[in-house]
Amino acid sequence: MACGKDGEKDPRIGGIAASIRVVPDFPKKGIMFQDITTLLLDPKAFKNTVDLFVERYIGKDVSVVAGEVISEKYVLEYGTDCLEMHVGAVQPGDHALVVDDLIATGGTLCAAMNLLERAGAEVVECACVIELPELKGREKLNGKPLYVLVESL
Repeated sequence: MACGKDGEKDPRIGGIAASIRVVPDFPKKGIMFQDITTLLLDPKAFKNTVDLFVERYIGKDVSVVAGEVISEKYVLEYGTDCLEMHVGAVQPGDHALVVDDLIATGGTLCAAMNLLERAGAEVVECACVIELPELKGREKLNGKPLYVLVESL
């Protein structure tokens, strides 16, 4: 959770959390899909999200930020998927930050870390807008630090 210097929750988090739409029973019954499209369409919430990530990582030893040709298949809480990365996008020895919208079971972040490590990068941290803590995805990150803005219950 993003905190200010005094350890209190950053006041920008409330606006970010309020801008996230929850879509019940998507993509299948029982899933409460956390849709960040509404966050991306809210200029203030989007700016605050980007600013919080920039503030955390500015001046840190991060040489590459990974979003999404080698591929890695992985399991989601509701199916399987595959990540691909352009060959040469990451160089051996790069210090990588993995950014994703949400961590649920941890499958996407683990697949991204595997891709980066296969290319010779060192993953220094993962960062997500949203965490679904009840799905325990954080536990699958092999001890890598995880920075989260919003915990969804």
